[in-house]
Amino acid sequence: MIGRLSGILLEKNPPQILLDVQGVGYELDVPMSTFYNLPALNEKVVLHTQLIVREDAHLLYGFLTHEERIAFRQLLKISGVGPKLALSVLSGLSLSDLALAVANKDAARLTKIPGVGKKTAERLLLELQGKFSVTGAGATQGAPVASSNSDIINALQALGYNEKEADWAAKQLPKEVGVSDGIRQALKLLSKG
Repeated sequence: MIGRLSGILLEKNPPQILLDVQGVGYELDVPMSTFYNLPALNEKVVLHTQLIVREDAHLLYGFLTHEERIAFRQLLKISGVGPKLALSVLSGLSLSDLALAVANKDAARLTKIPGVGKKTAERLLLELQGKFSVTGAGATQGAPVASSNSDIINALQALGYNEKEADWAAKQLPKEVGVSDGIRQALKLLSKG
């Protein structure tokens, strides 16, 4: 089991990154909450990881905080929730927002996440009840990483939006918006539409 990686960040293509650990390049999928807070390319980063072994692949997921990895594992325990949907949930809501949605039984908040329908939202609320503390769950807040519409569009498409929706949302954003703020703003625009 690979539980933690420490290395140099070589590539960032939301939601995937490439991490060089002493000459070995690890491809990891990360939630947008982690992606927002990654350092610049060629900088050192430490990630908590989760290895998922399938018949056709070994998939590695990375998280900046231990709490995010715990939430990811909790989501995977729910029937019908796979790694892709769990990553989408953690990308669509911060840990504190997820904890609040669960505490308030706010299914409408969860259905705004791509891939989460009404039944899945209800299952998430039921299964996650009591698993998070509202005050203890907190995702790190980060500064913009770079300003590039293509990164924002790629992130939105990775979250399940089609190219047309992602392009439309990116065109609504201010010119000098950072990637992390741009993704957040775009998600808000798309959730209203």
